[in-house]
Amino acid sequence: MSLEEIKTRIAKAEEAAGRAPGSVHLIAVSKVQPNERVEAVLEEGHRCFGENRVQEAAGKWPGFAERFDGIDLHLIGPLQSNKARQAMELFDSIHSVDRPKLAKAIARLAQELGHCPDLFIQVNTGEEEQKAGILPADADAFISECRALDLPIKGLMCIPPVDEEPALHFALLAKIAARNGLDGLSMGMSSDFETAIALGATHVRVGSAIFGERVKPAE
Repeated sequence: MSLEEIKTRIAKAEEAAGRAPGSVHLIAVSKVQPNERVEAVLEEGHRCFGENRVQEAAGKWPGFAERFDGIDLHLIGPLQSNKARQAMELFDSIHSVDRPKLAKAIARLAQELGHCPDLFIQVNTGEEEQKAGILPADADAFISECRALDLPIKGLMCIPPVDEEPALHFALLAKIAARNGLDGLSMGMSSDFETAIALGATHVRVGSAIFGERVKPAE
């Protein structure tokens, strides 16, 4: 599917939900994609991208940033505390703040560096043991803790379980955000972004629908 087709579908979903045009940000998920595919999307004028791993992004994006102005880079994968400095120097937004240790590391580095990316707290709406994210029952307290650290919390992020109706998880995330006065909702992927927009998503993460299936690196 072309980038323009995705943008058209987003615009129709915004209109259907009574949302303002352009209120949803399309994050093109470029993880594990060959540079030529990413470059083609950049050449089309798109500037908002998402990566899962700090190391992969560090090898890819500084070169693109030299050639293309206005890149808006989002970290959407898990972040280890020892990679926080590198992430904060590389990314404009981090969507995977999910534990007090990481929040404190980011707060310390923000003071040291004099800047901080926009932050989203990842909520494990499905309460899956293998998945990162703060549990829904602990979300309010963690949001308060992050605010006490003077962190720029812009919203919440979730990745619903693959075998459950995503709308239930999107609605839960929106409810937690609303009661905490947060506007940002990072939710919805290639298969369900229109549902996410109907339930308030401000950022949708679309990869395979734009780039094609991921290409795994050679062993």
